[in-house]
Amino acid sequence: MARRGNTAELLRLLRETQKGGLLSGEQASRLLGVSRTAVWKQITSLRSAGYLIEAIPSQGYRLAGEPDLLNEAALMQALADTVVVGRTIICRTETISTNADAFRSAEDGATEGTVVLADRQTGGKGRLGRRWESPEGVNLYCSVVMKPRLAPSEAPQLTFLSAVATARAITAVTGLQPAIKWPNDLLLNGRKVAGLLNEMSAETDRISFVILGIGVNLNMQADQFPGDLRSPATSLLLESGKAVSRLHFASILLQELDREYVRFMREGFDPVRYEWSRLCNAAGRTVRVDTGAGLLQGVFDGLDRDGALLVRLSDGTLERVLSGDVILV
Repeated sequence: MARRGNTAELLRLLRETQKGGLLSGEQASRLLGVSRTAVWKQITSLRSAGYLIEAIPSQGYRLAGEPDLLNEAALMQALADTVVVGRTIICRTETISTNADAFRSAEDGATEGTVVLADRQTGGKGRLGRRWESPEGVNLYCSVVMKPRLAPSEAPQLTFLSAVATARAITAVTGLQPAIKWPNDLLLNGRKVAGLLNEMSAETDRISFVILGIGVNLNMQADQFPGDLRSPATSLLLESGKAVSRLHFASILLQELDREYVRFMREGFDPVRYEWSRLCNAAGRTVRVDTGAGLLQGVFDGLDRDGALLVRLSDGTLERVLSGDVILV
């Protein structure tokens, strides 16, 4: 676990001096307010995390290369200006589920904005208990603890907020523009590239916490997808032709999530609903919805104020749908 501190600051100093030369041990010691022995220990820690740091005798240190690892210190440095997201970051090599880890952390009193990431999940899950493929080293598996002052009935709004933030991150990193499928999938060329799973702990009249779970297929190859998927899937690598830095994508995503969350708590759901509707793949189109209790068909008529799907039936009736699978007709 890492908080903003000297290792993250040392990494920032090394990056700042990459183009200008070397960072001497004396400079680092003075700027960080620690001993040169402490600086060396932090250099050793960064090296163990995969950073290539050259040490030139009597001159200083140079950052020669960075790993594509979900590194706590590097993320802390990238999230230095966020308001809520990233106060605490936990990176795991392997876990059953980042959502489960974040949920336990929240129950134990984790601060709002705590982020849990993993290189691999052995029990990743999607909506309705479906399996989420989580191979090692290629994708983003991320969960964030949020504690909004909302009624439990308003919690689903955070799913749409997460979708907007994830779509913006994909566009910022790759230039691609995903479409959003109600309620929690992001698509590129009709294929699923990301999914969201939010879980809540609440009392009758207030939310204790919400876990925002986000999975994005970054660098998966076609042969890494299982053959029994319910719908076609893809990755940013397959769609753009370029590998995506997981560390860079994670930092952009968490910055976008922080920005959207702060605006949401200040301005409410309307800006999120507007942006989500702009990106939705079904706006004004005929859809068939499997609600679990039956099928209904009509024209997709947007979101209600609580995030419910609005479907206008052939007789003009407006039907609210809180849960189900949407298929474009």
